[in-house]
Amino acid sequence: MRLIGTNRVPLPPFLIDPSGHSQAPPYAIQGIFAMLAGLAKSIFGSSNERYVKSLGKIVQKIASYEPAISAMSDEELTGQTALFRERLASGQTLDDILPEAFATVREAAKRTLGQRHYDVQMIGGIVLHRGEIAEMRTGEGKTLVATLATYLNAIEGKGVHVVTVNDYLAKRDCDWMGQVYRFLGLTTGVIVPNLNEFERREAYNADITYATNNELGFDYLRDNMKYSRDQMVQRPFNFAIVDEVDSILIDEARTPLIISGPTDDKSEMYVAVDQIVRQLVEGDYEKDEKQKTVTLTEEGQENVERLLEQAGLLEGSNLYDFENTQVVHHVNNALRANIMFKRDIDYIIKDDKVVIIDEFTGRMMDGRRWSDGLHQAVEAKEAVKIEPENQTLASVTFQNYFRMYPKLGGMTGTAATEAAEFYDIYKMNVVTIPTNLPVQRIDEDDQFYKNTMDKFAAIAKAIKEKADTGQPVLVGTVSIEKSELLSDFLNKEQVQHNVLNARMHESEAHIVAQAGRLGAVTIATNMAGRGTDIQLGGNLEFRVGDELADMPEGPERDAAIERIRGEIVAEREQVKQVGGLFVLGTERHESRRIDNQLRGRSGRQGDPGLSRFYLSLEDDLLRIFGPDTLFAKMMNSNLEDGEAIGSKWLSKAIETAQKKVEARNYDVRKQVVEYDDVMNDQRKVIYEQREDIMDADTVDDVLTDMRAETVNAIVGDACPPGSYPEHWDVVGLKQRVVEVLNLEMPIDQWMDEDAVDPEIFEERLLAAADAHVAEKSGALDPDQWHSAEKSILLQTLDHHWKEHLATLDALRQVVFLRAYAQKTPINEYKQEAFSLFERMLSNIREDVTRIVAYADFQERPPELIEQDLPELPDFLTTHFDPLTGEDNSGDFDAGSAGRIAGNAPFQTAPLDNPYADQLISRNAPCPCGSGRKYKQCHGAV
Repeated sequence: MRLIGTNRVPLPPFLIDPSGHSQAPPYAIQGIFAMLAGLAKSIFGSSNERYVKSLGKIVQKIASYEPAISAMSDEELTGQTALFRERLASGQTLDDILPEAFATVREAAKRTLGQRHYDVQMIGGIVLHRGEIAEMRTGEGKTLVATLATYLNAIEGKGVHVVTVNDYLAKRDCDWMGQVYRFLGLTTGVIVPNLNEFERREAYNADITYATNNELGFDYLRDNMKYSRDQMVQRPFNFAIVDEVDSILIDEARTPLIISGPTDDKSEMYVAVDQIVRQLVEGDYEKDEKQKTVTLTEEGQENVERLLEQAGLLEGSNLYDFENTQVVHHVNNALRANIMFKRDIDYIIKDDKVVIIDEFTGRMMDGRRWSDGLHQAVEAKEAVKIEPENQTLASVTFQNYFRMYPKLGGMTGTAATEAAEFYDIYKMNVVTIPTNLPVQRIDEDDQFYKNTMDKFAAIAKAIKEKADTGQPVLVGTVSIEKSELLSDFLNKEQVQHNVLNARMHESEAHIVAQAGRLGAVTIATNMAGRGTDIQLGGNLEFRVGDELADMPEGPERDAAIERIRGEIVAEREQVKQVGGLFVLGTERHESRRIDNQLRGRSGRQGDPGLSRFYLSLEDDLLRIFGPDTLFAKMMNSNLEDGEAIGSKWLSKAIETAQKKVEARNYDVRKQVVEYDDVMNDQRKVIYEQREDIMDADTVDDVLTDMRAETVNAIVGDACPPGSYPEHWDVVGLKQRVVEVLNLEMPIDQWMDEDAVDPEIFEERLLAAADAHVAEKSGALDPDQWHSAEKSILLQTLDHHWKEHLATLDALRQVVFLRAYAQKTPINEYKQEAFSLFERMLSNIREDVTRIVAYADFQERPPELIEQDLPELPDFLTTHFDPLTGEDNSGDFDAGSAGRIAGNAPFQTAPLDNPYADQLISRNAPCPCGSGRKYKQCHGAV
């Protein structure tokens, strides 16, 4: 018998021909290697198991310090922080002090919270400190685990951010875990909406800052719209721990954070187009539910053209003529709003406003609006007030925001299915941490039904059966609509229950915390209440808060707390006897990870539990992504009404469909990153330039260089290299010198000189321009002049960056059409974006030169400079006009209230505009003949 390699593993007989030669096909060889890999794994353990095992030595070392640290007084334990800082200052590293620091946190937690970290929690802390993702099951104490790595990294004093998915968790964790940090002499802060700038700065300057991902991102964007370092609230990034890391870095990473300001009111256009789209029939459009897109058919295009013509909204007769670009945009949005977006699934109407529903958590997203006019189209559809469309002022994706941290750790109950994406995008490894006690939960096979009504009837019956025995039930639904449908079924069965969905998220933590009580039935949209531990028998903290809120401190209250504690212990045993928490999924989610999150709510800390999913052919996942022949034919022909089928084979097929959807969603997110990486490179350049400008004592040299490059460009355009003097555009050159440099120069006389040369022109023009600016600066106090230069530079930079963002947004929406020319859209986007960026820098140089040349600077008394600015409305940012020095009135986004203080040490006279009384489009050529757009010339504001 032949042998394979040196491992001496014989081939199976059917893979050997009579002559003794191997006949193994490639797939058979692969199968053998897979078999060998499985054998090795069974002997040596998986790579994850080996890695976790290797951390055991560090855990043992931590344990060795416990006796000595337990013997310390409170004062000595608090003094450990100062000793650690001294050791770091003497050259030791965080890894050197890790065992002792972790032992210190363990002891501090025992004394302040009454909780001692398990050994597996110590492993989780090491993983977080190393910038990896700790996958820990629900109920394993991730919140407590974070204290280990947070404390260790906060000792350096550079700041640690702990990122949560909502404001409630940020405040709760800061108060709860803050007891440990404050006991050890560290400061804590929390970032929530409606803090002013001083409060935000104080929170960021704390050793440990708790915040939501949105607040962190918006503060970063706002900081890079300010005019001095003193106004910025964030410190340089150091280390962040992201709680529910899969939700933040995967689910929410599809859409960027955007700070935007309103544009012109177009509500009449939205209403008119919406009424036209409502007249279309099914044959007029084709919809793709996978991609959530809808397109007109040829017949539909003709109908829309006819209707638009009747309404007077179409120029010419062809919908796709260049002049109708905006109309097409409105039609496409109205189609999506009416056909693809469903009320009570994608959004709800609250207080006469369209409020988006987060597809992953089922929560209302107040203040969040769909971009690019889609939100206005939905408002027109629902006949509510149409808010003005917004223009992007600054944006960043979570991928690029969190990649700015030198070290990033994360924790969640479900990350392994997305491990490849975490590594590809964030270079973070996922480490599965073993549970403290073995998992006792039973995960049953899925139950399949023919239709939704049969399925929900069966679900209601199963819930009633469990509730009658006293077994608590947590039901996971994918939408508000499904929650309310199930609630109707349960009402018919007379089952008491709580419905937890986006309409009532304020009380979700209280409802979820008590979902493990005897006979409790809780319906939750997706993972509402995530981050709140479901304890069998009830949650002591929440019961005390709810039942004893009005009882004053004292012996009576202490006795009441002990009574409640005893009731919970007794009730926990009763719940365990009836099987623990029963988790019931009403359908499979697109992502296995979301299903695993739901399952993970049951069976915490070795508790008994049960999970089961109910599916039907009408579920979105099966209807859109499932193979029709596999499910529909077999189930429709073999199943009676109300009959169910359960099979491992069917469950496997569902998992395959989910993997396909996950891969597609990953491609979507990867594409978001690829395109945003292009913008991110440019964003970094702009933001670094802004910081350099703010940090510089004077920017004279920057403005001088800009003048020189502008003069070079003006002369180069009029006198191209290698051309003859008779071909030079002397008239255009004189005109441009007046427009940009505010100078009347004898260029005609220079042309008569013998040694006429473009370089001579350039030297003379630059000398004259420098002298002109020097005269202006000499008439102003030096400090106010330097401040004026900075302000002009920053505001011109901001103005052009905003315009550039709008252009990139438009480019991104159409660049995919290049694929029809056999070109790769992302490569085309990169090339175009680079060209646009170069053009933007050129325009900035010219505009700064022109503004300084024309501006009439006036000194202002200090009391006017320091006066308070008006309050800033939602999502608008204040900019001081470089020509007037006045506030254009703006605001923070919804995440913050307060003022952006700005430098306004000067006033300038506006450029005389002889065309002010004429109706000229901002993007039209300026009538003065400069060849520039009106908004960049005499129409500049």
